[in-house]
Amino acid sequence: MCEHCERLEDDEEERPRRRGRNYAGPFRKTPDRLIGMGLIRLYQLTLSGFVGNSCRHIPTCSEFGYEAVARHGLWFGGWMTVFRVMRCGPFGSSGLDPVPDKRPPLQRWFMPWRYRAGSGAPRG
Repeated sequence: MCEHCERLEDDEEERPRRRGRNYAGPFRKTPDRLIGMGLIRLYQLTLSGFVGNSCRHIPTCSEFGYEAVARHGLWFGGWMTVFRVMRCGPFGSSGLDPVPDKRPPLQRWFMPWRYRAGSGAPRG
C-alpha cells in the first residue's frame, strides 16, 4: 500500500461521525414505534421537500414527531405531534419547543388531548 492510502485510512478513523437530524438516543424498539418513526421518516424523505422550510419551531415538526414517537410511543407521541403541528399555524407559537423527557402528569391514555406544550418542564 502507498503512503497516500495509509493516510486516508488513518483520517477515516479520526474523523467524527456525522449525526443525523433525528433522535438517536435510547428507546424501546417496539413495532408501533418503528412503524410510526418509519412513516415520519418516509415523509421527511419524500414530501418534506415539497412543503418547504416553513416550520417556526426548533426542532422542526417532523423531527419533533420522530423523537416524540421514539420516546413516548405511537399513541402519546402521535398526539404530541398532532398538537405540535396545530401550533405551527399562522397564529400559533414559535421558538424552541423540545419534546418533554417525561409524559405530563395530566396526560392519560384515554385523554391524550390533555397534552400541553411545556407542561412537562419544571417551573422555576
